[in-house]
Amino acid sequence: MAVKAMGWAHSFPMSGGVRAGRQWTRTQLASLPWTAAEPETVDAVVLAVSELITNAHVHAHSDAHLVLTWDGDCLHVSVHDEDPTLPRQRHPQAGEVSGRGVGIVRMLADGYEMKCQRHGKTVTACFRPASAERPDGS
Repeated sequence: MAVKAMGWAHSFPMSGGVRAGRQWTRTQLASLPWTAAEPETVDAVVLAVSELITNAHVHAHSDAHLVLTWDGDCLHVSVHDEDPTLPRQRHPQAGEVSGRGVGIVRMLADGYEMKCQRHGKTVTACFRPASAERPDGS
């Protein structure tokens, strides 16, 4: 069986990239057949995009390169930045305004992985909508 996938890519600069990333993501997701029936999944994806772009800007001091890939089963949300240091989950105290991004993305996503690369790292979260048609026809 041939795998059909579709995807989009965009870079977001450190100045104003988070808001633009959320808007761009919503626009791309609107073209997928399952998004109208699953607004909660769309909101989870958009929140994850916001957290991942924020991490790239704040912790890596880097532009964020976002790739969305839909393979019929999973929407892969990948953000690449120029810092090879992998993010770590923190446990912030009440009142701290940062330190929750990794935990939020892990909680929202069905899968999560991080990869160091030659020039930075890529963090990818997978979202599996309940109403999407699976590649195996189920």
